[in-house]
Amino acid sequence: MGQFDWTPEAYLERIRAQVPHYDELQEQAIAAVPFSPERVLELGMGTGETTRRLIEAHPDAWVIGLDSSPDMVFRARKDYDDVQLARMEDPLPDGPWDLVLAVLSTSELSDDQLQALCRRVREHSRSFVIADRFSPEKLRALLGWTEGKVTWQSEDLAVVAAEY
Repeated sequence: MGQFDWTPEAYLERIRAQVPHYDELQEQAIAAVPFSPERVLELGMGTGETTRRLIEAHPDAWVIGLDSSPDMVFRARKDYDDVQLARMEDPLPDGPWDLVLAVLSTSELSDDQLQALCRRVREHSRSFVIADRFSPEKLRALLGWTEGKVTWQSEDLAVVAAEY
């Protein structure tokens, strides 16, 4: 998805055109959260759409969002207090976290980067929910790296949840 201009103003329209099951993926990612989390780290916060849905489902959740796009960080800060400019390849902010959540934010990571991210999440979190586009091979690898399970799948989209 990196070839497009993903400005905050156009994001929802464009992502819905690129990912026909976008809203269902969002709903299923939130449904996969294994317990009501208090401390949440969201990787790739974007416009805050996933955060909004998470807080509707779990009003006591406190979310720190990371995003590598300065424009997205600026936009998300209009609605949420703690949004940081950071890449997923960087060290995670200090935990521990009840939940690390990543929706449509990991597809451009290499296998090595995704495996390293999964390892870092396991060290600092009680649970991990990742929802994205995956090839069958990458999904099998992700299940091994997270020791999670597929909670929803449609075509190349899947939600994987792990509890540690």
